[in-house]
Amino acid sequence: MCTQEAFQAQRSQLVGLLVSGSLEGFESVLDWLLSWEVLSREDYETLSLLGQPLSHLARHLLDTVWKKGAWGCEQLIAAVQEAQADSQSPELPCGWDPHSAHPARDLQSHRPAIVRRLYSHVEGVLDLAHERGFVSRYECDEIRLPIFTSSQRARRLLDLATVKANGLAAFLLQHVQELPVQLALPFEDAACKKYMSKLRTTVSAQARFLNTYDGAENLCLEEIYTENVLEIRTEVGMAGAPQKSPATLGLEDLFSTPGHLNKDADTVLVVGEAGSGKSTLLQRLHLLWATGRDFQEFLFVFPFSCRQLQCVAKPLSVRALLFEHCCWPDLGQQDVFQFLLDHPDRVLLTFDGFDEFRFRFTDRERHCSPTDPVSVQSLLFNLLQGNLLKNARKVLTSRPDAVSAFLRKYVRTELSLKGFSEEGIELYLRKCHREPGVADRLICLLKATSALHGLCHLPVVSWMVSKCHQELLLQGRGSPKTTTDMYLLILQHFLLHASPADSAPHDPGPGLLRGRLPTVLHLGQLALWGLGTCCYVFSAKQLQAAHVDSEDVSLGFLVRAKRVVPGSVAPLEFLHITFQCFFAAFYLVLSADTPPSSLRYLFNCRRPGSSLLARLLPAMCVQGSRCREGSVEALLQGAEPHNLQITAAFLAGLLSREHRGLLAECQGSEKALLRRQACARWCLARSLHKHFHSIPPAVPGEAKSMHAMPEFVWLIRSLYEMQEERLAKEAVRGLDVGHLKLTFCSVGPAECAALAFVLRHLRRPVALQLDHNSVGDIGVEQLLPCLGSCTALYLRDNNISDRGICKLIEHALHCEQLQKLALFNNKLTDGCAHSMARLLACKQNFLALRLGNNHITAAGAVVLAEGLRANTSLQFLGFWGNKVGDKGAQALAEALGSHPSLKWLSLVGNNIGSVGAQALALMLEKNVALEELCLEENHLQDEGVCSLAEGLKRNSSLKVLKLSNNCITYLGAEALLHTLERNDIILEVWLRGNTFSPEEIEKLSHRDTRLLL
Repeated sequence: MCTQEAFQAQRSQLVGLLVSGSLEGFESVLDWLLSWEVLSREDYETLSLLGQPLSHLARHLLDTVWKKGAWGCEQLIAAVQEAQADSQSPELPCGWDPHSAHPARDLQSHRPAIVRRLYSHVEGVLDLAHERGFVSRYECDEIRLPIFTSSQRARRLLDLATVKANGLAAFLLQHVQELPVQLALPFEDAACKKYMSKLRTTVSAQARFLNTYDGAENLCLEEIYTENVLEIRTEVGMAGAPQKSPATLGLEDLFSTPGHLNKDADTVLVVGEAGSGKSTLLQRLHLLWATGRDFQEFLFVFPFSCRQLQCVAKPLSVRALLFEHCCWPDLGQQDVFQFLLDHPDRVLLTFDGFDEFRFRFTDRERHCSPTDPVSVQSLLFNLLQGNLLKNARKVLTSRPDAVSAFLRKYVRTELSLKGFSEEGIELYLRKCHREPGVADRLICLLKATSALHGLCHLPVVSWMVSKCHQELLLQGRGSPKTTTDMYLLILQHFLLHASPADSAPHDPGPGLLRGRLPTVLHLGQLALWGLGTCCYVFSAKQLQAAHVDSEDVSLGFLVRAKRVVPGSVAPLEFLHITFQCFFAAFYLVLSADTPPSSLRYLFNCRRPGSSLLARLLPAMCVQGSRCREGSVEALLQGAEPHNLQITAAFLAGLLSREHRGLLAECQGSEKALLRRQACARWCLARSLHKHFHSIPPAVPGEAKSMHAMPEFVWLIRSLYEMQEERLAKEAVRGLDVGHLKLTFCSVGPAECAALAFVLRHLRRPVALQLDHNSVGDIGVEQLLPCLGSCTALYLRDNNISDRGICKLIEHALHCEQLQKLALFNNKLTDGCAHSMARLLACKQNFLALRLGNNHITAAGAVVLAEGLRANTSLQFLGFWGNKVGDKGAQALAEALGSHPSLKWLSLVGNNIGSVGAQALALMLEKNVALEELCLEENHLQDEGVCSLAEGLKRNSSLKVLKLSNNCITYLGAEALLHTLERNDIILEVWLRGNTFSPEEIEKLSHRDTRLLL
């Protein structure tokens, strides 16, 4: 019996118990109290307010329950006990009635079990509910907001069912019973159960707090985690018809995505640039598993860090790897290991940071024994190949450049982590700053400074913006434009907070940095040595060798590594690999031990002779490869290329005129600083000139084309970091191409800013192709300065919305050279139609507009048609995969009847029927310019085809008519044949995929060879 007095006496312990876990645990307690009717619906809504601190909600819950008397107090304690056991399999109660006369009441009374049952299936249930008309698209989007976890989405769906009287509650009650139940444990062995419990506890402890980006405080992952843009990575040059862009995936989709590279492989590869959130993604996966909320098909999850594994010198077996380097079984080691071998499909291994593993992947050394020790690299490579623990799932994260074609042979699915979307940036900042107004002001600042906004798509930069919010909001200085600006700001932030309050300079700047210069140089020396030796975790001995003492560590840029060998002292590592590169660049700029000539090695991003870029660089940049061991030159030659590129970009930024004053205050010899700057400038410009001169000559009759390599993007980024207009002009002086192609080059908003900074100085306009990147609306805004230097802009598959395109068109109206836009596979809707129509009406030299696979409907087509009526220059118009329907087709056809120049029109897959076909037939009767009309994958049927055939009788220009997949029968083909007898202009009529029998196909093909069947 729990009296109210006893309840109040235990209040502080109860508050501690309610806030000791995550928000998920607290909401589970609310589920039980709601199901037992301890809480009313009004109580529940008050206790579910977003943005409130968990401690505040816990105290409010205790106050609410105490007012309900001793019974309520007893029920709360029981609810806490039930919530702690929530990780068990969610069985539905025996009295479950899927056809209950009171479904809303039953959903509430069985709420805890339903939430756990719905958890892994909420997306599918939402889709089905929307398909059957129970929820609107708006309601689906509200439930699917990235700020909510899967269980929170399940709860919001149940909450919606209580207020909707359209049958949603009854639908859920019936459908929940049909959902698959979590797999039961396939063993009864006590040792295995105890080991699984210990492993969950260990992984949970490692994953609960996010201290990767902060040495001063631990951030609760549950409260701060924000979903990144995760997509299936498309193969470069993949043949076939245009494909729809993959929907943005959730973490729960990691093992259920289609598009397998190798269906027999076990490894899921997640690639992303440095700072895109790969480690945090894995940490989230680990936490979801450890707390029983997802990935429960795996009984055992073993997390590993590649940067720590490479430090293991002694040979390892699979058993030693799992038990000694992750979690040791307290009893029955052999039984546990045998279970893992017998049930590998219930095992998941994650390997974070393969790009930081100094050994290159090879499949030459085969090792199949799980008990025999072997080198750590051979062990990892054979695990990834499936020679060891075949059918155990593996997740590998890496930067793209570190993944070879050999490794991809053993990858089941490759996913690309793109960083934060615009919505993600905003959500993250709101989670970091719950104080009134702070997040709003930060978001307004970002939207007003597009350069900084573009940098924030990397979560590591968003974290820095959050940490430096006071400096950004309160000081009158300009906002950071480059990555180097942002890293200098966070350095000054840490220096300021590490200084005693009474001795800190009032104005953070040269004085602050000069006072801690020895610390910065010590960290820089350690960072450079680590890059040169591929070492990213540092022992006490290594710290001592670099003269890094406890005062240097206290600055906050070195933190304790998480996963270490049990019983050993945790080594230190930099907050992030980009910080290690930043401090290495600082050391190269300011250290007296760095000869200016050594900086040229920094731009040799492959070992001498191993890549095209190495051969292109001037001889001075690749001097003799024999260097004194431990020298700066030797370290730069030993560093990984992707880390050298980041370091080189930072070095260029530090040597910019913007930061010359800051560094001159710290550098004893200004002359030495100027020599370093001159060397970096010369090497950058010379490297780009050589790159341009290597472009092969143009094919006769075609524009000279250049397909840029990732090294080109890096060189452009380095030029941008230096922020020198004269250098940018000089660098592109030798670029003489008509088409610059940067597809699949990981171009995001920051790269767009760099491209615009350089390409706006081109003497000759180019067609700029940026298909299949991550440009987004922010990147479009960054490209505007170079739009006047573009004859064409290709932005297929770049996650661009109406807002970005409207800004682009507003600028394009004043760019005489721009004649083509390709916007296939983005997020465009009717909202951009007015801007598009204005573009067509105002630019009478505009040639091509491709809008395929967006979300344009009849309303948008009607608006666009107004622009077409005023246009006299357009030659190519693409609408593939939209939803214009008959009404939209009619509007376009009426506008194009007398159009003098349009040669190619695509309305593939637009749900056009016979009414739209009749309008297009009338257009063909009048039009004298159109040469190709693409109408595949519609619903024309015979009636529509007969109308087109009549229109073609009076047409004298059309050469190709594509009608595949339109439910056409022999009757429609007969009508076309009658027209072809009188029309010798038409060269091809595509009729593949229609409803012809083999005999009819044979007969039709003999009657006219222009029918392609």
